[in-house]
Amino acid sequence: MKRIGFLSFGHWQPIPGSVARTAADALLQTIDLAVAAEELGVDGAYVRVHHFARQLASPFPLLAAMAARTSRIELGTGVIDMRYENPLYMAEEAAAADLISGGRLQLGVSRGSPETALRGSEAFGYVPGDGETDADLARAHTALFRAAIEGAAVANANPQMTGTTGGLAIQPQSPGLSERIWWGSGTRQTAVWTAEQGMNLMSSTLLTEDTGVPFGDLQAEQIALYREAWKKAGWEREPRVSVSRSILPIVSDLDRKYFGASALGEREDQIGYLDGGVARFGKSYVGEPEQIVAELKDDAAVREADTVIVTVPNQLGVDYNAHLLETIVTRIAPELGWRD
Repeated sequence: MKRIGFLSFGHWQPIPGSVARTAADALLQTIDLAVAAEELGVDGAYVRVHHFARQLASPFPLLAAMAARTSRIELGTGVIDMRYENPLYMAEEAAAADLISGGRLQLGVSRGSPETALRGSEAFGYVPGDGETDADLARAHTALFRAAIEGAAVANANPQMTGTTGGLAIQPQSPGLSERIWWGSGTRQTAVWTAEQGMNLMSSTLLTEDTGVPFGDLQAEQIALYREAWKKAGWEREPRVSVSRSILPIVSDLDRKYFGASALGEREDQIGYLDGGVARFGKSYVGEPEQIVAELKDDAAVREADTVIVTVPNQLGVDYNAHLLETIVTRIAPELGWRD
């Protein structure tokens, strides 16, 4: 493990026990948690993007605010559902946020997960063409977005204004951003496709396939196929690979109050159905730090990834999540090779 980050879904609801009761709470607390995480030495602060739900939805104003309050920590998404995005406007927003951050954005994009809205991206005005799937739409948007941030001409100049008929690129441009785009992959096949496209690999706590092997082993197989395909494609730079995990160490009475029951129960991978197919969901790591270290050492994907992103229970507030991250970076991550 070279880097460790946190991922916030930004849930907010006015319910008992929640410190994030409003959208403003969720947004402002995410900024504060990024500041606290940087002070603790955490390497990355990531946000999930969902639409039509009481969760974080519009990442770039939030990322820019996080960037303005921090100086070192990587800032990213895990992931942006590209079905909903205007690729050129997103390219402008991403470049602006990256410039504010000093080149610290790490943007995870993908086809996204099922949403609360039925055909929600169509409400945003994006409808797959004849014979196209949602995945095709997301990949087409991603291709145009990546071309735009790489400086490709995406519009024709107005000769009355410019004196030329040449092509125009979006502005601003942020050099290096194109190498910091990650694809959220849920299968071995899409991992190979990700490598062929030259994007970094982001793999979460679920895979939309199941072969009967433990989640970490299946994810490690996905990573191996990705790296093999990357090498075969002949890309010059070294790719990055991240995996997400739910890690909840218990070192205090408050930890035990929140998660003690989970620590006593059986923790196994879960098999379910997602988008009409079988999916495997990774287990949570809950318990004493020494127990979690031993379990994570047996997780093949954690061994293979260079970045581990820890999902946090954001509704418990900044102070509690800073405590959780401090336990991870002082008592768990170093035992897994972090910063060796």
